[in-house]
Amino acid sequence: MQAAERAAWLRLVLTPGLGPRTARKLLSVFGLPDAIFAAGLPALLRVVPEPLARELAQPPGTDVQSAADATEHWLAASTAHALLTLADRDYPQALLTSPDPPIVLFAIGRLELLNRPAIAIVGSRNATQQGIANAEGFATVLARSGVTVVSGLALGIDAAAHRGALAAEGDASTVAVVGTGVDVVYPSSHRALAQDIRTRGVAISEFPLRTPAIAHNFPRRNRIIAGLARGVLVVEAALRSGSLITARLAAEAGRDVFAIPGSIHSPLAKGCHRLIRDGAKLVESAQDVLEDLGVQTRSPSAGAGIAAVDTSACDDSLLALIGHDPVDLDTIAKRSGRAASELAAALLELELAQHIERLPGNRYQRLR
Repeated sequence: MQAAERAAWLRLVLTPGLGPRTARKLLSVFGLPDAIFAAGLPALLRVVPEPLARELAQPPGTDVQSAADATEHWLAASTAHALLTLADRDYPQALLTSPDPPIVLFAIGRLELLNRPAIAIVGSRNATQQGIANAEGFATVLARSGVTVVSGLALGIDAAAHRGALAAEGDASTVAVVGTGVDVVYPSSHRALAQDIRTRGVAISEFPLRTPAIAHNFPRRNRIIAGLARGVLVVEAALRSGSLITARLAAEAGRDVFAIPGSIHSPLAKGCHRLIRDGAKLVESAQDVLEDLGVQTRSPSAGAGIAAVDTSACDDSLLALIGHDPVDLDTIAKRSGRAASELAAALLELELAQHIERLPGNRYQRLR
């Protein structure tokens, strides 16, 4: 793409007051962006309100031109940097069939991953250890089987999904869709993970470079996660989780929705249970997802999904009393007939050995 043509696309997304739907309307009427800016005021007035028409009919403002120039410098700085437009052959084809495809995508990394079969893995930022292990396990098996894992680089399940995909032997495959500029790392604690994704996977954003973390941008990011994938797997989610928004957007776009069930007592399972009740597919292993998608398994361990832990050399009787549902210390004491003070040391030993997880409210949950 020539610099002048790229500058027109950039101006289309950088013009104040010009949203993506209006931009697509202009593209449908005039064709490519340079034709929009060359159309003249009378023609533009037939499509958009007068203030916006006048803005488009005159040369770009200083701020828009400065942002466009900064993008050009960024693109020239590395061959890993790219700008994809709706007219580019590398633009994700799955997004073109979604209801609200972004006009442009800023990208860092391996563009070919954007057009491979993909599954989105999303869930709670405040995930349990079991949820983290499940996300990593599912992602590793899916990536080994040639499925790209898409997520949002957030804390909790998102990060676990990316790590799991990067841990797959051979061609690790993951896409991070960020709600900031693609050159910004949020949260900052994921700097090393983000760099690994940019090197071995690909990070993308529809937001201009240097865009900071702004709350209302993240729901917009979620529609891209849903649009890129053939299905969305929700690992853990509360009833008000943003992951349910991603699942809804996926369903509306005709994608499959999968959910991992959990304890009826866990707040982080309630969102998954609602999805299942509303028609999402209950899955217990990555093999369930692969079979539904018609993807051939490449790994003998593809049946693994809900992660297990080695319970050898531990207090099996106490683990049996804890069960798999979250349970408080008093209940464990009643079940075991042991004093709470006596149990504390045994529970700490199990926790340090990663056989159980301590939850808020002095509750404990066995790790499968």
